[in-house]
Order: sequence, then structure tokens, then C-alpha cells
Amino acid sequence: MIPIRSARDTVLVVDDSTETVAMLTYVLEDAGLTFLAALEGDQALAAIEKVTPDIILMDAVMPGMDGFETTRRLKRLIAAAHVPVIFMTGLTDTTHIVMGFDAGGVDYVAKPIVPDELIARIRTHLANARLARTAYEALDASGRYHLATDHSGRILWCTPQANALMCAMLPDFKTRNFILPDMVRSWLNQCNSTDVANNAPITLSCDGLSQVQFSYDGEIGRNEILLRVSKYIVCKEEMVLQDKLSLTSREAEVLMWTARGKSNRDIGEILKMSPRTVNKHLEQIYPKLGVENRTAAAAIAMRAMGA
Repeated sequence: MIPIRSARDTVLVVDDSTETVAMLTYVLEDAGLTFLAALEGDQALAAIEKVTPDIILMDAVMPGMDGFETTRRLKRLIAAAHVPVIFMTGLTDTTHIVMGFDAGGVDYVAKPIVPDELIARIRTHLANARLARTAYEALDASGRYHLATDHSGRILWCTPQANALMCAMLPDFKTRNFILPDMVRSWLNQCNSTDVANNAPITLSCDGLSQVQFSYDGEIGRNEILLRVSKYIVCKEEMVLQDKLSLTSREAEVLMWTARGKSNRDIGEILKMSPRTVNKHLEQIYPKLGVENRTAAAAIAMRAMGA
């Protein structure tokens, strides 16, 4: 990584050609941009750990790790997930162009590079990225618990509040390399974007006293889904049901989720039991409440909780 000068916007150039690096040094400096260089993919990955650039110029063909793989690895890092990558390539075959976009690139320029065209593309993508950052910073400032994920459940970014909540409530969140829990990933994979929007939020039981709930807020970009994360303390409601209706702790949990409209399968996933076990608890709850079905039991539970 070679720092050249300080400016508002920083461009990381990843290219094994010292001639190309020298030429881009002049072009980017003349445009008033800070210039950083990495001569191979591993250097680029190391650079991102120290400095997050505003945009990356990526050579497609390099010895060892090529530009496509380097970009894929960069995009797995939360710090670089939203940094635009423009590929520089002498490859004009459609297959290679598609590979660049699939890897996470936003644009490409053909070699030999035309300086005016390159700077114009850089300015356009910097402006788009700045708008995205403004929206993200607004979420931060408002104290929102939001995160963005791709369709596979990999976290692209999250607000500090959401990150702190998930790290506290989901102990293996960091060790999973910022991948959503399996249940949430399945929830995303079961539906396309339209269907997810119509689904109820998914809730994970954490310690028996609290749950983390994920809600779909919309698709905000190509393969980028905005989710809202919330923490719920359920001990109070369970204790109310347990006390007022003379139920066991487990029966109170099952009844509470039944009153919230959850199916036996949903309750089983939340409470880590089989749907059949949930049904057995309900069969024990009905006589205690003097009812014959879940609708009547739910109505009594809602009244007991003051809903």
C-alpha cells in the first residue's frame, strides 16, 4: 500500500503493473483524489484492514489471486462491502464482464484506460456511494436497530445499535463471520422479497427470558435486504400468565406464543421443542382454563395480559 497524498476521496488501485500504477498516480492526483496502491490481492485485503477507501479500481487479471476473487473476498468484509469497485480490464468478452459484476463490481473500464472517462466514472460512483452513506449515517444518528444482508444471510452492514444488540444476544454472531443465524437465513431463503414482506417477523429465543426479532423492511439494492432487529423481554408476560392462570412456566410460554398467533411449528422453533410437544402442553392448558380450543385459550391469555 503506497500513500501518495491526502484528499477528501480515497481511491485504492489494485494492479500488478507498475506502469499502470504510475500512470494512475498522475491521473488521480491531477483530479484531486488520494491515491493508494496494492500490487496484488493480498495487499489489497491487508490495506482494507487499515484504511477504508471511497472507491476501488481493480485489475481483473493478476498473478495469484485475480481481481474477481480479490473483490469477492473484499465484499465479505463489512468495512468494504459498500465500497464501489470498478474493474480495469483488457478482457472484453461478455463472460468476463459478467464475472466482474457477479464478484461485486459496479462498473468496468477497458484498457488502455482513457483518463477522462475513468475520472467521470469515478465521480459518478463516488456520488452514488455518498448518497448511500448519508442514508446509513441517518439511521445511525436516529438510533435505529437496522442491518442489511444479502439473500444468503451474510451481513453487509449494520448500525452500531443493531451490532451491539446481536453481539450481546447472539453469542456466536461474531464467530460466524457476521452470518445470520440458521433460522433467520431459512426464513429469508423460503421466500422471495415480496413474500418475505408479507410474512410475520421471525423471533429467536435467546436465554428463556428474552427474544431477538427480525423484521423485513424492504429490498434496498441488488441483493441487499434491509432488516430491523428488536429485543423483547417476555418474562413479565409469562409470569403474569403463570400467576393468574395457575400454569407451569413452560405452559405459560406456550400459551403466550399461542396468544400471539404463532402456530405449533413456530412455537416449537422458538422454544426449541417439537410441534407435538407444543400440542401436548396445549392439551394440558385447555382443562386448566376451562376451554376446548386454542382460540378460546388465546382470548383468555390476552385478557390476562391486559391486551
